[in-house]
Formats: sequence, C-alpha cells, structure tokens
Amino acid sequence: MAKFSLPKSSIPVAGEEFLCAELDAQVKRVEIYRFNPDHPNNPRIDVYHLNLNRCGPMVLDALLKIKNETDSTLTFRRSCREGVCGSCAMNINGKNTLACTQAISDYPETIKIFPLPHMSVIKDLVVDMSHFYAQYASIKPWIETQTPAPADRERLQSHEDRQKLDGLYECVLCACCSTSCPSYWWNSERYLGPAILLQAYRWLADSRDENQGERLDELDDSFKVYRCHTIMNCTDTCPKGLNPAKAIAEIKKLLLIRQKG
Repeated sequence: MAKFSLPKSSIPVAGEEFLCAELDAQVKRVEIYRFNPDHPNNPRIDVYHLNLNRCGPMVLDALLKIKNETDSTLTFRRSCREGVCGSCAMNINGKNTLACTQAISDYPETIKIFPLPHMSVIKDLVVDMSHFYAQYASIKPWIETQTPAPADRERLQSHEDRQKLDGLYECVLCACCSTSCPSYWWNSERYLGPAILLQAYRWLADSRDENQGERLDELDDSFKVYRCHTIMNCTDTCPKGLNPAKAIAEIKKLLLIRQKG
C-alpha cells in the first residue's frame, strides 16, 4: 500500500480559543481552519464559542457573527445567502456544501469548517478557483449555432426539449462536487471534473445548440471524461441536489453512439 506524508508546514496546529462570556447563552463550539500566507507559521485551528440565541440559523450566519463581533481577520467568500451564487462553498464537518443553506441545527455537536479540499488555499476559507474557471471556459458554456438567427423571434425549443435541461442548468459552479472527487484530486490538470462535465452536458443536451460534433470532439479524450470512475461523491455532496455522475454517463453514451455509428 502506498504511503504518503505531508510536509510539517502543512499540518494544522492548535490556534486561539474565543470564549463566550454572555450569561444564559446557548453556546455552540465552532472550529475553523485559519491560514495566512503573509506569515510562515503552520495553518491553525481556531475555536469560537457562539451564543446561538444571538445568531442566525445558518452556518454562514455563524461565520458572519464571528467576523463582525469576534475576529475581523477571518476570511471567507459569500454573496447571495440564498444558495444561488455558490460563493460560500466550504467543507463543513467533512462534507462539501454551501454555508448559507446549511443549518446550524444540522450539527448537534461541534461544527468544523475547512476550505474546499484539493484547492490551493489563498487565505483561511478562500481557495484559488482560477483553474476551475479556466476549465469551465474551455467547454464554451454558450449556445453555438451554424444557421442564422430567426429575424423576428428567439430560437425556440419545445417543452419536451426544455425539460431535458432540468437538473443541469441549476448548477451554481460552487465546485463542491469536483473537490469531493478523488479522480479530480489526482488528475485535475487533465480531468475536467464533475461540475464542468455537468455543464458540458448542459450544452450538449440543449436542442438550440448546433455544434454537438465539435463539443464531443473536444471531450473525446482519455482524461477529460474517462477519468470518472462513478464513485458518486459528486452526487452525494451536491448542495443543489443535482446528479453530475448521471450527466457524465450521458456524455459517455453520446461518445459511444458516435463511435459506433
């Protein structure tokens, strides 16, 4: 069996602990990964004790309370607070999810918050998404056509064709699925990963797109698609309830049909 060791500088150490001094408080313990690139120290785990009686119901509310009232240096991304933008993706108690849609009450014990796995950490809970977005751009996420647009209307599609996009267009590119995929951890330079492949199938399945052949040419690669081994972590962790594994299987099916026919 292969054995791996991490450099000593990457192993988190115990950090600061912030107690709650409020009387009659309903205290919640929250452990958060902290990393500051401006200092050579190891990453650390800071501990915060929150009064839930004065905190909103979601994990993102807890993070905002910590940043606003306890430790302004805490760094994380957030925007919509409605599960639409995907900004607040992070690993909470071992599972990738969106902090804004995850209730504090879902965690009866300590809440442990880490950045998305596999990604390079910029600071605290903020990871570098540059490579992920470059992969997204590579699949040309827009309608490509060969025929002229109708002069007096939009390009229309039937209700049946529109329904084929359900479960695809809802993806918010949070990267929770891709960063939970072992194949993506090992092969992210060449394997596109669940999120990008789901987005790729979204355009393959769109009846208005007229460039399916070229799209399949781009995907017909031993790494881009076929590094998927149907582990299903992606489907299990998706905070939007989508099924990237099924979308990848549909791409494989299209490639097989084209090869045979």
